[in-house]
Amino acid sequence: MRIALVLEYDGSRYCGWQSQPEGCSIQDVLEIALSRIAHEEIRIITAGRTDSGVHALYQVVHFDTAAQRPASAWIRGVNALLPNDIAVLWAAEVSGEFHARYSALERRYLYLLLNQSVRPGINNKKVGWYHHPLELEKMQTAGNILIGEHDFSSFRAAECQAKSPVRTITRLTITRQGNLLVFDICANAFLHHMVRNIIGCLVYIGKGKYSVEWMYQLLASCDRTYAAPTFSPAGLYLAEVKYDIHWGLPESSQKPIIPGLSLHD
Repeated sequence: MRIALVLEYDGSRYCGWQSQPEGCSIQDVLEIALSRIAHEEIRIITAGRTDSGVHALYQVVHFDTAAQRPASAWIRGVNALLPNDIAVLWAAEVSGEFHARYSALERRYLYLLLNQSVRPGINNKKVGWYHHPLELEKMQTAGNILIGEHDFSSFRAAECQAKSPVRTITRLTITRQGNLLVFDICANAFLHHMVRNIIGCLVYIGKGKYSVEWMYQLLASCDRTYAAPTFSPAGLYLAEVKYDIHWGLPESSQKPIIPGLSLHD
């Protein structure tokens, strides 16, 4: 049977999602826990590979198993074997045609950027930080330029393995909640480091290093060397993965990450 899981995690102390020889990834930890419950080796497929230090509010995986287990075993049983910073939120048997990656219609990322003169303490690994004042209106105007289908070569990492740099951004909004800027970006898919590279370029515009028009030039250049450095992973969250309703996966609850911060649509 094929099982789908929805999970959340704090990526602060992991080397990213993808399995590594030293066993430091979220995939490594989750596969060990699942294999113990199934009493067989489990290999999982994910909706999106998050980088080192990146978090998830709604990550989706699937795996195939011959083990007959109730949903509670895949949730509470697995959670009992996982570290406290990773949790399975939902599990169910799905059609064998379901694929966590290829069945996904859209991914949504949130980036939380603390914009104040002093660095964060308690939320050190939970938010990005920039010390100079940023002009939100200019950043939003520049962000609007990226909406639609484009070649995002200027925003992809050199080691990106995607066959095509073309992606479609359906939403890019920036809101301010006190001294926190919340970037909300949706696309059909993302390139490696794409969101963090976009954030870095928007920060350049927000602090006045470049004009809004620079975003047009950067997008047209298809050259990563012209763009800003990749921004910190600390404030990045995989917030939602959307699927056709017939697959039966639950919708994201969009729980606040920081008390008092609303991240609902």
